[in-house]
Amino acid sequence: MPILQPGTVAPDFDLPTRIGHSVKLSNLRGKPVVLIFYPADWSPVCGDQLALYNEIYPEFQKFDAQLVGISVDGIFCHQAYAKSRNLEFPLAADFEPKGKIAQQYGAYRAQDGYCDRALFVIDPNGVIAWSYLSPVGENPGADGILSALEQLTGQISTGTKK
Repeated sequence: MPILQPGTVAPDFDLPTRIGHSVKLSNLRGKPVVLIFYPADWSPVCGDQLALYNEIYPEFQKFDAQLVGISVDGIFCHQAYAKSRNLEFPLAADFEPKGKIAQQYGAYRAQDGYCDRALFVIDPNGVIAWSYLSPVGENPGADGILSALEQLTGQISTGTKK
């Protein structure tokens, strides 16, 4: 299944981030959301990718965007990784059933048992405004996300839709 395309309503989810805490997509309505599907917490490319997003987190905040990282790693792995990297945004565990949410977004590599490296910008109404599937071994950077957020902000402030 290809990744979900712009104009598609983003499938809702409620995924754990740590014991007793979770992130529910529908609770983030009203502001842009960036979903970051990635293969694994401790892999070299993922480390670079998430560190980049953390380093430029203030840029995302300018758009009032909420970032959510999603992989099939469990909450304890996420907690250790987020703490070691001082991440400013939550990591959600698509752990059990493994990859269920990634599958709904077309971002799961069933043959490998982990998430594809896929990015989604979701508008304040819960509709995908931009999506991108990156090669697993490449850091997609932040330019595409920031451009999509700029475009989305322009649409919101002018009341137009592209």
